[in-house]
Amino acid sequence: MQTETEVNKGSSNPNVSQPATGRASHVAATAPGQIRVIKRNGTVVPYDESKIAIAMTKAFLAVEGGTAAASSRIRETVASLAEQITATFSRRMPSGGTIHIEDIQDQVELVMMRSGEHKVARDYVLYREEHARLRAAKAATVENPEPDAEFGTIMVAMPDGSQQALNMVRVRTLVEEACAGLAEVDPEEILKGAMRNLYNGVSLDDVNTSLVITARTLVEKEPNYTYATARLLLDKLRSEALTFLGVTQQATHQEMAHYYAQALPAYIKAGIELDLLDPELANFDLDMLGQALDHSRDDQFTYLGLQTLYDRYFIHSNDVRIELPQVFFMRVAMGLSVREENRNERAVEFYRLLSSFDYMSSTPTLFNSGTLRPQLSSCYLTTIPDDLHGIYGAIQDNAMLSKFAGGLGNDWTPVRSLGAYIKGTNGKSQGVVPFLKVANDTAVAVNQGGKRKGAVCAYLETWHLDVEEFLELRKNTGDDRRRTHDMNTANWIPDLFMKRVFDDKEWTLFSPSDVPDLHDLYGSAFEQRYEHYEQLAARGEIKLSKKVKALDLWRKMLGMLFETGHPWITFKDPCNLRSPQQHVGVVHSSNLCTEITLNTKADEEIAVCNLGSVNLAQHIVDGQLDKTKLKETITTAVRMLDNVIDINYYSVDSAQNSNFKHRPVGLGVMGFQDALYRMRLAYASDAAVEFADSSMEIISYYAIEASCNLAAERGAYQTFDGSLWSQGILPIDSIAKLQAERGEKYIEVDTSRTQNWDDLRARVVAQGMRNSNVMAIAPTATIANITGVSQSIEPTYQNLYVKSNLSGEFTVVNPYLVRDLKAHGLWDSVMVNDLKYFEGSVQPIDRIPDELKAIYRNAFEVEPRWLVDAASRRQKWIDQAQSLNLYIAGASGKKLDITYRMAWFRGLKTTYYLRALAATTTEKSTVANSNLNAVSSSGGEGSVSAAAPQAPQASAAPQAAEVPKACSLDDPDCEACQ
Repeated sequence: MQTETEVNKGSSNPNVSQPATGRASHVAATAPGQIRVIKRNGTVVPYDESKIAIAMTKAFLAVEGGTAAASSRIRETVASLAEQITATFSRRMPSGGTIHIEDIQDQVELVMMRSGEHKVARDYVLYREEHARLRAAKAATVENPEPDAEFGTIMVAMPDGSQQALNMVRVRTLVEEACAGLAEVDPEEILKGAMRNLYNGVSLDDVNTSLVITARTLVEKEPNYTYATARLLLDKLRSEALTFLGVTQQATHQEMAHYYAQALPAYIKAGIELDLLDPELANFDLDMLGQALDHSRDDQFTYLGLQTLYDRYFIHSNDVRIELPQVFFMRVAMGLSVREENRNERAVEFYRLLSSFDYMSSTPTLFNSGTLRPQLSSCYLTTIPDDLHGIYGAIQDNAMLSKFAGGLGNDWTPVRSLGAYIKGTNGKSQGVVPFLKVANDTAVAVNQGGKRKGAVCAYLETWHLDVEEFLELRKNTGDDRRRTHDMNTANWIPDLFMKRVFDDKEWTLFSPSDVPDLHDLYGSAFEQRYEHYEQLAARGEIKLSKKVKALDLWRKMLGMLFETGHPWITFKDPCNLRSPQQHVGVVHSSNLCTEITLNTKADEEIAVCNLGSVNLAQHIVDGQLDKTKLKETITTAVRMLDNVIDINYYSVDSAQNSNFKHRPVGLGVMGFQDALYRMRLAYASDAAVEFADSSMEIISYYAIEASCNLAAERGAYQTFDGSLWSQGILPIDSIAKLQAERGEKYIEVDTSRTQNWDDLRARVVAQGMRNSNVMAIAPTATIANITGVSQSIEPTYQNLYVKSNLSGEFTVVNPYLVRDLKAHGLWDSVMVNDLKYFEGSVQPIDRIPDELKAIYRNAFEVEPRWLVDAASRRQKWIDQAQSLNLYIAGASGKKLDITYRMAWFRGLKTTYYLRALAATTTEKSTVANSNLNAVSSSGGEGSVSAAAPQAPQASAAPQAAEVPKACSLDDPDCEACQ
């Protein structure tokens, strides 16, 4: 070759002949103008197809000569090949973008080979290699005394406006550190991809962005790239925080072993000066705590987890994050240990637990621990009184509690119904719905301190005369003044109603102003009083009442649940009959996420719960549950949760009153699905149900033991005497109370056990309990993201999908599935495309072995009965409840009817969201036999137990066009407990 082949280098060489005819001579005007080309010197120019044609013409002429016959063939060939190259880039980037000059030259080689021009292509490759060598030599002698051998010199724009050569040694170090210890992750692939997007004058931030974006695009190819992406993102975080704190401008991961100890005291000092941190933090031994920070734990983050922390958890000043991950965990730990006698040692203990991901505090605790207003509690439960002053006082309480990031559960049952008499005005009430509209708008207006939308759930008992209108609050049709589009709603259902559904009997609706004592009654006492009021209504002594068929009302509940996602189904009697605190009050509702079951009393007690979750996956060692480690985790976790009660900032006095008297906490779990993967168990299996039972029994045992030991150290909670605890009745024992009150015909619950409960029961009676309630399983969507495990007790949503939340969109690949497919030699680009096509499902992919198909069923392929059975086995050990989402594919009235009857029959206290897919959306038209989770009432898999009363078929729920109708799997509106 005699001439240089410079594709898209700028102006063409006047000494080189132009193509005489053909498309290439005028194509520049029609090429995609949005595409730009990064040249080797870093400048960016518009894409110009004519320059590609010129370069290719040179290559052909150098090989074939310039005879007339050859020139004619060359012109036609070049025009065709150049057009193919432009079409390729247009398909790749329909909306425009940037490509590197090397990408274009790669494509030139490819099209020449495909067209059979092998000799020209060979000479072209040799030519490129020679000129790459010459450019490197020239750069070494002229442009830069020490250029990078592969990428040359790139000038970077510094914050002060100056330009410096990009330190490629450091960039290589960052990428190699990011990939260290990760199987099948190639640092060169990240580096080459990122460098192609850089140009002279690029900012330092954009260098990091290029590295991060390149790495994250590789996640679907190999899940370990999510860790590499997180580690590359850390470079930006380190630069931002360390520069602000005056520690250093940049630091690699290994250098943080030194700089973390310096960063902590600088951070505490700056945070106090900026009025962001509690000045008491300065009184810790910051040198000791700084030395305890473990920089290696930064390597645990997935990209989603770290980006979530950066966007929403790290403390910032003028939008500059001044926290780093290990400093963040230490700040939370310091805030939780501030009242401990040996505060420094406890802070280190708490830090090590949090930073190990073995346990994670709930979002409000992570937000606010160690700050000037440490509102650390997750959720608040209130009862709304039936008077105007009390109603608006309760709405004001909602606003104050929501302001500091608390989720709310409101019991609205006492408020009189539509048409009820108002003595003060001699008029008639507008009912509960207009006040619910005000509560809805308050939640929108007070958006949890600007960090996320306000979140509230309204509860109403099924006998309330306004219940039929309550069911329609989330509909998008009807009078919008009687709709609450932003507020969650839940049915608070007495057992008597469910019995009448099973027996197909009538149900009577009342105004609470006529039957006020029903609100505080449950079990047989409720049944007797309710039937008495029905007799009064039949005699005309209660004027305002309405008879309906219980089954019709039940069908409407389920229809609205499918159509709007609300109201949720929760059960009053098991929540009360199994409550340890029934001697001092009544559970009138659950909370925002249906896992808290605590007493409330209008104007006196707002129930408060403080949450945290054990990462169950972290406690599976060699395929078995590590009970020793689990005990250590739970002992520290319960202490941290108990500390929250004393440290917490209470914006409402009645919340402080309630929390100090009863001291409830809610220890839960997350990563249940990950634990099953590590044990090689399918979610839809008897073994998984047994594990749900046995693991929750161990957690229950250690949690009760930890609270009992705290009582010996710190004293029992004020209202311990008279509680079920004081009577030696533990959660497993309270099932007998529910069975006795409900009747054996209507309940089937496993009561087997394996631990020495007699010994623990005796210790509880003798020493007391530090906390009235100890366990509750919250949704954990956000903290599960942070720790990189499946949320709560949920099955895997999909094996490959894009998760969207407030931090953006993230490719999520099931790493356990990828590992197994690799072991079988099945992980390749075709498999990736199949998973995309089948929306993350492995069931329709023939070459995947059946054993893997069983383990990797997604949430809609796990029959609902497995979810209910596992939840039932957990519920017997829990003194509160669990946020149980139900997934139903091919949803119909019949399926919903059977599933929710089964939930009640199995003794569950509450259910949470319904994730429903309409029958028309559950299968690909080209896929045969891809049945999703079928529920049958005729026996076999998915059927209700033969012992259960058989359910008549409910009317089919509306098949809505947009499904699922409930909130998304990571709905930012539903995070108060997470």
